[in-house]
Amino acid sequence: MNSNLNKVALVTGVGTGIGKAAAKALLKGGFQVVLTGRNLEKLNKAIQDIGGNSQNCLALACDVGRPEQVKQLFSEIQKHFGRIDVLFNNAGMGAPAIPMEEISYEQWMNVVNANLCGAFLCSQEAIRMMKAQSPQGGRIINNGSISAHAPRPMSAPYSSTKHAITGLTKSIALDGRPFNITCGQIDIGNAGTEMTIPMAAGILQADGSKKAEPLMDVVDHVGQAVLHMAQLPPESNILTMTIMASNMPFVGRG
Repeated sequence: MNSNLNKVALVTGVGTGIGKAAAKALLKGGFQVVLTGRNLEKLNKAIQDIGGNSQNCLALACDVGRPEQVKQLFSEIQKHFGRIDVLFNNAGMGAPAIPMEEISYEQWMNVVNANLCGAFLCSQEAIRMMKAQSPQGGRIINNGSISAHAPRPMSAPYSSTKHAITGLTKSIALDGRPFNITCGQIDIGNAGTEMTIPMAAGILQADGSKKAEPLMDVVDHVGQAVLHMAQLPPESNILTMTIMASNMPFVGRG
């Protein structure tokens, strides 16, 4: 018997790429999956693409950087399912690769709201539900990045928020202990998605050169890694996991 049946997982930033791969893996692993992002049409298309239906998937539009929309999102999950077992904070964005002094406050805040505030707000609402439900507890998985360890050139907004995600992950892991709430972080490097297409063509390196970087061709490997973290028993936690293209210039960056 699949122990994940009737368990509910929320994935943010699902329109394409990593979010969609994670939603697919969780669905195939037996979870009921809530898919959220800003574009409802993309979410419904994603449900079709991963083989979901109205019985095992729910699409809800939400901008995770807006507190009132996040509260509404979790209210709908509560009404529809009555609980949440897994939250994968995947939604995020970057800013243009320009010198830091040229980044506008709006560009900075767009990244902070999507990457950091969104993860905080969703975690906050998930923790409230996880504390109140029976059986108590659940699991939060944060999408960090290779940039949570080493920045690329001209990536201050993205790298700053991803470093901050590590602090958020550890804080949730610590504060969640009395309530059976676990939290871990998955750091992904060069998964083959729309976002990484420029890396295959050539991207700025620390020495000022531009080089093409290897990609993980199969983004489903990331989805399977998220599923593995999600289905661990409550007494076990992967605090941090790095999954990356084997030959990308991360170990030895700079």
